[in-house]
Amino acid sequence: MAKMWAGRFSKEVDETVNAFNSSISFDGRMYRHDIQGSIAHATMLGKCGIISEEDSAQIIAGLKEILADIESGKLELDMTAEDIHMFIEAELTKRYGDVGKRLHTSRSRNDQVAVDIRLYLRDEIKEIRELAASLVKTLCGIAENNLDTIMPGYTHLQRAQPVTLAHHMMAYGQMLLRDLSRLADTAERMNVNPLGSCALAGTTYPIDRGMTSELLGFDAPMVNSLDGVSDRDFCVELACALSLLMTHLSRFSEEIIMWCSWEFKFIELDDAYATGSSIMPQKKNPDITELIRGKTGRVTGDLVTLLSMLKGLPLAYNKDMQEDKEAIFDAVDNVKLCLKTFIPMIETMRINKENMRNAAARGFINATDCADYLVKKGMPFRDAYKITGQLVALCIQKNETLETLAIEEYKKFTDLFDTDVFDAISLETCVNQRKSEGGPAPESVKIQIQKTMKALSGEMA
Repeated sequence: MAKMWAGRFSKEVDETVNAFNSSISFDGRMYRHDIQGSIAHATMLGKCGIISEEDSAQIIAGLKEILADIESGKLELDMTAEDIHMFIEAELTKRYGDVGKRLHTSRSRNDQVAVDIRLYLRDEIKEIRELAASLVKTLCGIAENNLDTIMPGYTHLQRAQPVTLAHHMMAYGQMLLRDLSRLADTAERMNVNPLGSCALAGTTYPIDRGMTSELLGFDAPMVNSLDGVSDRDFCVELACALSLLMTHLSRFSEEIIMWCSWEFKFIELDDAYATGSSIMPQKKNPDITELIRGKTGRVTGDLVTLLSMLKGLPLAYNKDMQEDKEAIFDAVDNVKLCLKTFIPMIETMRINKENMRNAAARGFINATDCADYLVKKGMPFRDAYKITGQLVALCIQKNETLETLAIEEYKKFTDLFDTDVFDAISLETCVNQRKSEGGPAPESVKIQIQKTMKALSGEMA
């Protein structure tokens, strides 16, 4: 394909250089958004009298025809083209001659690609937010069905205090709500229009940037033309938000991996969301969650790529910026893929409530409640803490638990103990009495679910 910019050059670009320079293999996915931006630009050119209304109408019709042909498969992208912008303009010119050549009046590929990627990522953010919202709803559903499912809560991966599965699910619900908010903030900040910045210094033509902004659904034109073509903050910001979202999925995945193991056996994944071993017939591997852990590093790497690409660039556009698309597209693709598999995986997992309850019954996770029992009878907390620690040591020595240890043993430490201590340290009491805002008591978690669903409704309004 002949280069649109070939006038200055006396020989063809080396084939290796052409392949190295080309970006259509990855920016071709923006064909719809490139045509959308070009239609808005052609409309503005005609309305402002920069080209004739007839030429504007013919260009718009031609662009719509090209879009229909690409989507039907009648027109295939030419992988020898330099980029998607040049491919579409060349195809328009091939079909409409001089009329097609008028499209690029008062426009550069620099502001064209800046428009395309904003339009493309705006759509992708919408889809990712819908997926993340679906995951929050799924978590709320699991929580509602497991308000009384007692399990151990952990610190340092050691059993610490009793909580419920509902409480645990809602912790991830809060993380995802923050992810949704960050994605919305990113979309809002990126929704400004660089079209009309041209190469870097605007244009002498009487363009109307407000018109193209309105046609493309942008809030306003970008204020500075140098910034218009060189800004990729929105790519970095999106990659950062996606990296955090993936980090949350990775943390959750790590817990699911542990919970699936024979050492925990808190849950079992549906056969559709697990794999086997080529040599060990007993194996059922949580490969999806392991891949999510791995892909989290990949998405974080995409963020580092973008930051590294930008850190030494002078204004305005530099070819380095072609590297933005592969990185941000990779991040977007992998986040969508992970969410699409993670949601049905946890929707269909089987919860082993008995194993969770049994695990909570061991490990002395009601020790704090035993100390609190003494505090409520007037003993200073530090004294109560010491006595409870001694009781735990005694239980370990006698192979007992706090629930099975005889009341006579308790009374050897202090007469404040009475038989009501066994009610105070029962797992149900330990959970149900933690009614403080944000705690694991069923009534508290019900409020958390309500707040989460209300916040989600506001986020997605």
